[in-house]
Amino acid sequence: MTQQRRGTNVPTGVRSPAETLAAEKAMAETGTRNIPPGNGGTDLSRRFAGVLILCGLPLLLLVAALGWSTYGQAEVTSQARDHIVEHLLLVAGIVATFSVLATVVWRQFVAPAVALARAGALNGRGTATALPDVPAPWEGLRRQLEIAITEQRAKIHQLRAMIDGIPLRTVYVDPDLIYRDANREFLEFVGKSRDEVIGHSVGEILGPEVVEQYQIMGERVRAGETMRWEGWIPFVTRGERYLQVSLMPYVAVGDTRVGFLTFTRDLTELKRGEQQLARNMEALARSEAMNKAVVVSALDAIIVSDEDWRIVEFNPAAEAMFGHDRAEAIGRHAFDIVVPDDVRDMQIDTMTRYKAKVDVGNLARRFDTVARRRDGTVFPVEYSVNTIRSGDHRLFMAHVRDLTEAKRMEAESQANRERLHQVEKLSAMGSLLAGVAHELNNPLAIVIAQSSLLVEKAASDDVKRRGERIHAAAERCGRIVKSFLAMARQKPPQREPVDMAQVVTGALDMVSYGIRSSGIAIDRDITPDLPVISGDRDLLTQVIANLMINAQQALMDRPAPRQISLRIARAGADIAIRVADNGPGIPPDIMRRVFEPYFTTKPAGVGTGIGLSICRNVVEAHGGKVVLSNRAEGGAQFDITLPIAEAMAEVPEIVTDPAARAGLSILIVDDEVDVARSLAEIVEGLGHRPVTVDRPAAALEEVANGRFDVIFADLRMPGLDGVDFRDRIHRRDPALAERTVIVTGDTVAGPDRLARAEGSEAVVLEKPFTFDDVRTVLARVVVPGGTAAAASRD
Repeated sequence: MTQQRRGTNVPTGVRSPAETLAAEKAMAETGTRNIPPGNGGTDLSRRFAGVLILCGLPLLLLVAALGWSTYGQAEVTSQARDHIVEHLLLVAGIVATFSVLATVVWRQFVAPAVALARAGALNGRGTATALPDVPAPWEGLRRQLEIAITEQRAKIHQLRAMIDGIPLRTVYVDPDLIYRDANREFLEFVGKSRDEVIGHSVGEILGPEVVEQYQIMGERVRAGETMRWEGWIPFVTRGERYLQVSLMPYVAVGDTRVGFLTFTRDLTELKRGEQQLARNMEALARSEAMNKAVVVSALDAIIVSDEDWRIVEFNPAAEAMFGHDRAEAIGRHAFDIVVPDDVRDMQIDTMTRYKAKVDVGNLARRFDTVARRRDGTVFPVEYSVNTIRSGDHRLFMAHVRDLTEAKRMEAESQANRERLHQVEKLSAMGSLLAGVAHELNNPLAIVIAQSSLLVEKAASDDVKRRGERIHAAAERCGRIVKSFLAMARQKPPQREPVDMAQVVTGALDMVSYGIRSSGIAIDRDITPDLPVISGDRDLLTQVIANLMINAQQALMDRPAPRQISLRIARAGADIAIRVADNGPGIPPDIMRRVFEPYFTTKPAGVGTGIGLSICRNVVEAHGGKVVLSNRAEGGAQFDITLPIAEAMAEVPEIVTDPAARAGLSILIVDDEVDVARSLAEIVEGLGHRPVTVDRPAAALEEVANGRFDVIFADLRMPGLDGVDFRDRIHRRDPALAERTVIVTGDTVAGPDRLARAEGSEAVVLEKPFTFDDVRTVLARVVVPGGTAAAASRD
C-alpha cells in the first residue's frame, strides 16, 4: 500500500458467521449434525423412494418373469388361461401388500423424520419454525431437537449481541465483496439498516477507495494471512477517516472461496486529537526530557518512592552515593537500603507523621540525619522531601545531599575561626609587643649610651664595674627587644652568614625567664667557634624559641626535677641542634601528625597548632631537616641539622677607614632630646663633632647653611619623618642623602616606610644602639664604596 489505510467492512454469507457457527455447534451437541441444514426433508424423501424402488424392483421382475414364462409362449395352455384371473389377483395382492407396507413405513417412520429434518433445516437457516407433531416413538427425538434448536437460538442471539456489542465495526464480505453480515457499530457508522447493507457491494456502501484496499490486501488474505494496517481512508458519506483494520480470511459454510472478516477501529477523533495536541505533546516531551535530564544529571541523590515507601526512581547520583544499582534499588523499601538500623524506627515515625500532614496539603520536609551506604558506612545527609500528586496517587521525592564534606568543612571552618582567633590574638599581642618594644627602645638607647659613656669615662674601677653591669643588663634588654621585634615584623626570608651559637643564645635570652620561673632547669652545651650557616637569623631564632616553649609547656604538669637540654655542635658538614626534655614524650599515633598545620594537643586557647609546622618549613627552607623522637629515659627530643655554608666560613669584617675615625661633622635630628644627646655623646666619644636638632624643619635650615659629613635622622618625628627628611636632602644633594642614616626602633612597620625612600637604599641604625653599632654605621657611610655595599639591618 502506498498509504496505510484501513479497510472498514466485512462481508457476510446467506447466514451470518455467528449464526452458522452457533448452528453447527448446536447440531453437534444434539446429535443432529447429519441433518442437512437446507433440504434435509427432500433428501430423506428421495432416499425412501430409492429404497422402495430397490425393494420393489426385484419383486416386479420376479412377477414379470413368472408371467412371461407362463403367458409368453406361443401356445397358452388351457390350464394357464383358466388360472389367469388368479394370477392377476396374486400380483395385485403382492403389489397392494407392498404398497400398504411402504405407506405404513412412510407414515410411521419416514414422514416424521422428513418433517423433523425439514423443520430443523428451516430453524438452522434462521427461520423460526415450530416442530411438527410426530408419532410417539419420535417424541424423544423431537424433544431433543427442540432443545437443540432453543439452545441454538440462544447462542445465536448471544453471539449476535456480543458481535453487536463489540466497539469495533465488524462485517463479513464474501469473495465478491458483497456484504453478508454487519454488526450494529458498522450500521450506525454508515447510517443504514441491515436490509440496506446486506446483499449490497462494498463500493455501493463505502466507495471505491475501500474496494481498492480490499483488492490490494485480498491476495494475501486469500492465502491465509491475517492483515493488520492503519491509515486515512476517504468514505463516500463520512469523508476521510483514520482507521485501524484487521482483515482475516473466512470460508462460509457451503462455500469454497475465501471471504473477508473485517474488524475496524475508528481512531479518527483520537488521531485528530493527537494532531491538535502535537505541539503540547512536543512541549511535554521536551519538559519530560528536561526533567529526566535534571534527575539524571542532578548532583544530589534523588529517591522517589510510592506511598508504601517503595522506590520507583533512583538516579545516578543516588547510585554513586549509596552504592546500590538502580535496578537493585527499584521496588525495595527505601528504609531497607538507605537508613541505618539504629535510626530506622525514628525515621519511619518521622515520615509517617509527614505523610499524615501531607493529606491536608502539600508540605515540604527538610531535615538533617544520617544515611547508610551499601558497605554499611554511615554518613551525614540532608533530606528535602516533597510530595508529587498524580491523580489519586502520591509519590514522595527525596533530594539527598551528602553532608560529609560540608560537615568536615564546617568543622574545619570552626577550627579555622578558632585558629584565626588565636592568630588574631597573637597578632594583637605581637603588635602590642612591637609597640611596647618600640617605646622601650628609646629609653634603652639612652641607658645603653649612657652606660657606655659611664664605662668609657669612669673615674674608678668600682664605677666602671657598675657601669659595665648596667651596660650588660641594658644590652641584654636590647637584644630581647630586638628579638621580639624581629619575630613580630613581616619580612622576606634573608640569607646572610649566621652564627647558630648566637642564635641559640638569643633564643635563650627570650625564653629563659619564663622557663626558670616555671622551675625548669636548662642544661646547655654549646660548642664554641662553630662555622656559620647561610640563613635568616630571625626565623632560626623563632625555631629555637618555639621548641624551647613547647618543651616548657610539656613539663608544666610534671613533677620535679624538670629539665630542658639544649645541645649545639658540629656534625660533619652540618650544624646539629638538639632540644630535649624529660617530660611525658609523644604517643606514636600523634607523633606522625605533630608537624601538620593546625594540629595541636594543647587545650583550647593555649596552642594554635602552627608552631611545629612553621619550624619544619623554616628548617627545610634552609636545606636542613628536623626529626622528632622519644628519649629512652623519657621525654621528647627534636634533632635539627643545618648545612654549613663553606663559602661563608668567615664573616667578612667591615674595614674602617682611619679617616672616618675622627673629625666628622655630624648632624643629629631627633624629637627625643635625651636620645639625641646620648647619640651625640657617643659620636663625640668617637672623636666627631655633633650638632643636635629636635625639629626636621630646623635641621633642613642647618643643612642649607652648613656642611655636614653625616646625618642621623630619627624615623618617627612629628611633621616630617626621617624618610621625608632624607628625600628632601636627596633632591638637594644625593651624595649627602647616601650618608644620611635613619635611626629607628620600629622594625615592624619601619621597613615598609624605608622601602619607599628616594635614591639608594637607606642605611639604618636600630635602637637601642651601642658604641660599636654607631662606629659600624659610620664606617659604612664614610668608607669609599661603603654606601654602595652597605646592607641595611632591617
